[in-house]
Amino acid sequence: MTRIAIIIGSTRPVRSGEAVAGWVHDLAAKRGDADYELVDLKDYDLPHLDESLPAASGVYEHGHTRAWSERIDSFDGFVFVTPEYNSSTSGVLKNAIDFLYAEWADKAAGFVGYGVDGGVRAAEHLRQMLGRVKVADVPAQVALSLFTDFEEMTLFKPAARHEDAVTMMLDQVVSWSEALRPLRA
Repeated sequence: MTRIAIIIGSTRPVRSGEAVAGWVHDLAAKRGDADYELVDLKDYDLPHLDESLPAASGVYEHGHTRAWSERIDSFDGFVFVTPEYNSSTSGVLKNAIDFLYAEWADKAAGFVGYGVDGGVRAAEHLRQMLGRVKVADVPAQVALSLFTDFEEMTLFKPAARHEDAVTMMLDQVVSWSEALRPLRA
């Protein structure tokens, strides 16, 4: 079965990403078309990029990089749940992407952004970064506003209409992940 990671792109002590990713996972799990798993960057304690060789070499000297590599390599596609910080994604998510190269290649990705403007600029930056590591980003995305989808900018309460956006994005991530399978073989 196709395996899709829902990656929580923030490690802040008080973060909205965990609630958003849980909501996406709950919606995804009802579908039955793929195996969806939450992947929390907090569980991988990746320091600021500390490998001696570039990720494209595929040579990793640190255990934390090897563990991250094995986890990401096991998936066919990704949903990145990203906050928007200063018109971009989080530094910790950028760092996690930079640790690897081949493990991302020829897989699909969708985006669920949240922030003052729905995290759309964070998703756009992720599209550019992931294109460099050969990830095919799907056009459908989910944009959650801190003003309308969160009470007092902290308690996640998404508008019902976002479920349709999640469905469309997941449809594309799954179908693209399956279509790219021959390239990963």
